Amino acid sequence: MTAQGILQIVLYLAVLLALVKPLGWYMARVYEGGPYGLDRVLGPLERLIYRLAGVRAADHEMRWTTYAWAMLLFNALGFLVVFGLQLLQGALPLNPQGIGAVKPDLAFNTAASFATNTNWQSYSGETTLSYFVQMIGLTVQNFVSAATGMAVLVALIRGIVRRSASTIGNFWVDLTRTTLYILLPLAIVLAIVLVSQGVVQTFEPYRQVQLVQPTKDAGGQTVITTQTIAVGPAASQVAIKQLGTNGGGFFNVNSCHPFENPTPLSGLLEMLAILLIPAALCYTFGKMVGDTRQGWAVLLVMLIIFVPMLSLCAWSESQGNPALAKLGADQSASDLQPGGNMEGKEVRFGIANSAVWATATTAASNGSANSMHDSYTPLGGLVPLWMIQLGEVVFGGVGSGLYGMLMFAIIAVFVAGLMVGRTPEYLGKKIEAFEMKMASLVILIPPMLVLLGTALAVTTEAGRSAVANGGPHGFSEILYAFSSTSNNNGSAFAGLSTDRPFYNIALGLTMLLGRYGLAIPVLAAAGALAAKKYIPPSPGTLPTHQPLFVILLAIVVAIVGALAFLPALALGPIVEHLMLWGGQL
Repeated sequence: MTAQGILQIVLYLAVLLALVKPLGWYMARVYEGGPYGLDRVLGPLERLIYRLAGVRAADHEMRWTTYAWAMLLFNALGFLVVFGLQLLQGALPLNPQGIGAVKPDLAFNTAASFATNTNWQSYSGETTLSYFVQMIGLTVQNFVSAATGMAVLVALIRGIVRRSASTIGNFWVDLTRTTLYILLPLAIVLAIVLVSQGVVQTFEPYRQVQLVQPTKDAGGQTVITTQTIAVGPAASQVAIKQLGTNGGGFFNVNSCHPFENPTPLSGLLEMLAILLIPAALCYTFGKMVGDTRQGWAVLLVMLIIFVPMLSLCAWSESQGNPALAKLGADQSASDLQPGGNMEGKEVRFGIANSAVWATATTAASNGSANSMHDSYTPLGGLVPLWMIQLGEVVFGGVGSGLYGMLMFAIIAVFVAGLMVGRTPEYLGKKIEAFEMKMASLVILIPPMLVLLGTALAVTTEAGRSAVANGGPHGFSEILYAFSSTSNNNGSAFAGLSTDRPFYNIALGLTMLLGRYGLAIPVLAAAGALAAKKYIPPSPGTLPTHQPLFVILLAIVVAIVGALAFLPALALGPIVEHLMLWGGQL
């Protein structure tokens, strides 16, 4: 690892942490209804939206069951709209390339992907979807699916804060304020900056350009003199795909593409956008519960896991490939080459930026990529895979990551209570059987979906026939696909032909179950906590803002991830690493 690479990583983390407090404070003001500046400008628009939707924002709060039904109905509508737009694509406007309808199984997969904030892509954006579907279908879902996760988080925080209450807020209000006051302003600013850096934003058709040097087709018979350059309204989608931890590229190669990520500044801003809101929500949590130390403690837990895993990924990639070393290839860094394992990496970004992006995008629920994860070394590829398998709670998706971590916190205080023989408490609320059942569902459903889906794929011809690589690497590709979809990440190991009915349907179902199978238990826990009375701290209460709890929570997260997936990881990247360094390919 070069000194320049280390400096890039340190600079990234420093800028990210510097933005946590101001943005976190602002979001807390939005959700608490305090003055925050933009309410004076956008307040009339917010009230107009409520009036048109028939929402009584001032006096109509919801029980957790009503909140959950509203969330499910809204997301079901979004799913149906995206599904229908794809089937009708050929008859819709803003389709200069004349792209036809999407086949039903792929349309189902894509609709499930964008409704659940997963943004898994079994399609190539340039050749499959029109401008209209990308904007009206996918970009809109990037906003509202992210807002849904943040709304569920805010409902859980209210459940912790409120005392003997029967309601946890209004889903429509939380959804509207999140979109209008947080996601939309940030996305507009980022999109404008990205356009200034060269990210395309146009409705013009694709361009035909002359090649500087003519070439021949694969058969060597036809001389090719022109190339089609795909363009489109990319900047608006790129901005929200990163800020909303959606992922999903406008172009097939995602943020490796120079029209999505053209300069070092655009790369830095997009990497910051991936973790910005999830990190800042920790401070928002602290402000809303009345003790910012609680938010900093949760953020510290995330960093304790994130920084070592990022370091492992960067170190592993900087070591290069031992198989190439045996052939005499020089993989050391010098003035003439970056060194290390550069396979699958954009030379503009190098190993440090690629490792940061890969670790950050899988720590968050973000499927974007600026390098090919499939080409990482076994240990380097293990990092993004395991970051997903931890449950997307180390930063995680906007809202969903923090509410997942808070459910882990409930388990941690329960474990601590068992150790000292007293009823566990978290922020003044007793943790009893119902809350533990809901927390258990949250941590058990994703591993169940991953392992069952992987087992089904490797034991059926439909699953195995899509794998391009044999041995442990092929197994890792399948394991990564189901880990990514069930945890609503969306990134891919590649090498797996997923645009087939088996994978489109299986992965689509895991996305739906992985999103709503967790959100409903979280809302149920929020309702139960809101109904409880506040219990003042006593000498036997475990302080949840001190180093002891921070370490305990980090251990609980790591152990749960390790216990659930260690056997599967041993069959994939771990054994592949041993084989590679043992001289076997």
